[in-house]
Amino acid sequence: MKPLRLLWTLPYLPWPITSGGKARQFHLLRELAGRGHRITLLVQSKTPADDEVRKVLAPLLEELIVLPRRPLRHPLSLWLAAASPLPLLASVNGRAPALSQRFAQLLQQGAWDAVQIEHSYGFEPFALELARQQRPFIITEHNVESELGAATYGKWPAPLRGLARYDQFRARRWEREVLSQAAAIVAVTESDADKLSRIGGRPAHVVSNGVDTRGFAHVTPDAASRSVLFVGNYEYAPNVDAVEWALTEVWPRVWSQAPDARFRVCGHGLPEAWRQRFTDPRIEWLGYVPDLTEVQSRSSAFLAPLRHGGGSKLKVLEAMAASLPLISTNEGLSGLKATPGLHARVADTPEGLAQAIVQTMADPVQARAMGLAARDHVTQQFDWARAAGQLEAVYESLQAASQEAA
Repeated sequence: MKPLRLLWTLPYLPWPITSGGKARQFHLLRELAGRGHRITLLVQSKTPADDEVRKVLAPLLEELIVLPRRPLRHPLSLWLAAASPLPLLASVNGRAPALSQRFAQLLQQGAWDAVQIEHSYGFEPFALELARQQRPFIITEHNVESELGAATYGKWPAPLRGLARYDQFRARRWEREVLSQAAAIVAVTESDADKLSRIGGRPAHVVSNGVDTRGFAHVTPDAASRSVLFVGNYEYAPNVDAVEWALTEVWPRVWSQAPDARFRVCGHGLPEAWRQRFTDPRIEWLGYVPDLTEVQSRSSAFLAPLRHGGGSKLKVLEAMAASLPLISTNEGLSGLKATPGLHARVADTPEGLAQAIVQTMADPVQARAMGLAARDHVTQQFDWARAAGQLEAVYESLQAASQEAA
């Protein structure tokens, strides 16, 4: 399609890549820029854009605008968390006058072919100006946020459970309000698209996740290491739940059968308290690693013990692209079109996952075949160029609708 002028908003910087959401945004921006689209990116970030960030993002963008986000423990944030009609995440990212003002200036500067808002929880600063100008916009959701309650609120202390239930109610109400105003809704999987369509009262488009298969093609897992890997961003509650569930329920069962097995835990925001709580020396707390492929090459398999989250999991796609034999729950495979038994061993109970880990390490030949089948699957089905094409189709549908209205 012809190059477009696009205005994107994000509630975080897409670089460095420390989460699946950031990986998705960075790779889509790179693909769209490569196709000639002119993109202005407006970001409200809790961290500043340093020289390295600007060096990486500048070639992809016509303009990068980064404004600071109010600290989480700011008195206004704490007050809004309890008293605002907005859910917790939306109140943390909302009530941002400088962001609202800058967005209004951008809208008034010229013709935009599409305005794309990432995440309903980041929408509030833009709502009034979009309504005032009657500007169509795209809303992209990586998950159905109101369905993350069990992972998000299950850790809250008992005295706050009432507030937790109230916040989940606020999240459902806010999703309905935002999605019903959008000219187009974008989801990551067909399942999420169906749910978001029902909430917003209009069909949702699917722009799937992808993976840079070339970046993982050189990885050869090490079956002899007897090490199973998990990677996640631990500012995201479903990943916290996954690790804690695995270590309390799954790994004791594994070690009763395979005492030499090891569990490697990588990713951004690793809670320091875990080192004191889970002290078994067979657990390797690696935290954020700059080169994931190096750790993948030293691992035997990948475990995705996810019970919550929706969307599709980029960490799982990356493990499959690296041909790491995969052991997963059904939730961990959501949106990936993977076949249990062919691309992964799948179980939803601690007993089933433990047995799958033991079987994978006991039969390295079969595990290697499964890993290679998974790599072939993601190479054929998931890449960022395909995802960018899906997003371009959303832009084209908005342009067609605008021309019909005119």
